[in-house]
Amino acid sequence: MDDFEKNLRINLLLDFYGNLLTDKQLETLQLYFREDLSLQEIANIYQVSRNAVYDNIQKAIKLLETYENKLQLLAKFEKRKELIQRIRDTFKDEQLEIYLKELEQLD
Repeated sequence: MDDFEKNLRINLLLDFYGNLLTDKQLETLQLYFREDLSLQEIANIYQVSRNAVYDNIQKAIKLLETYENKLQLLAKFEKRKELIQRIRDTFKDEQLEIYLKELEQLD
């Protein structure tokens, strides 16, 4: 998995499980992955060492992956998207397209 795919996965995991993290874990991950701040910039904000920020990020990522391993929300979401696209590619029906769009909006 390259850096782009890793960042995308972590952002998706944040969407699904971010509310299960502590406020500080969530904010740190958002600053790093969504705001693209460096470890040093985040360390300056929290007045901690760069290494402390790195450790907190790694711990929070591990926690997100633990939630995903148990709950599989991201995996189910991606599978649902894939199935919707396969149905869309197989059947060209206006009414079916309406239902597929409604189904997509549920996520």
